[in-house]
Amino acid sequence: MEKELYESGEDYIETIYLLKKKNGLVRSVDVARELGYSRPSVSRAVGLLKKGGYITVDDSGEIELTDEGKKKATFVYDRHKTLTKFFVAIAGVSEKTAENDACKVEHILSPSTFKGIKKYMHDHAEELDLK
Repeated sequence: MEKELYESGEDYIETIYLLKKKNGLVRSVDVARELGYSRPSVSRAVGLLKKGGYITVDDSGEIELTDEGKKKATFVYDRHKTLTKFFVAIAGVSEKTAENDACKVEHILSPSTFKGIKKYMHDHAEELDLK
């Protein structure tokens, strides 16, 4: 997948993961509503994610993450939550600003930089009041 599609795919996977945790059942219409995207856009993305082996869709339209999809979703979600906490703790920005920025940065951050951020957060958890 090209980079833009890859980032979009990560957003879809993360949204499906969070909706599944929250509601137990996920359909394309739920994803469209949550992300504010058109149903045709979501339908296209669902097709690509299905083709990529990240999700399955049953006859009733229920979306399930495959093992690979769950792995990717938890990875993206971990990056998002860690970066949000990092921006709040280190940059002193609001939770809302941190959430928005984390959503953008999580897709482009190198694995080594993210590993360094996680290590910093772990090593300084007590002083940052993160425990």
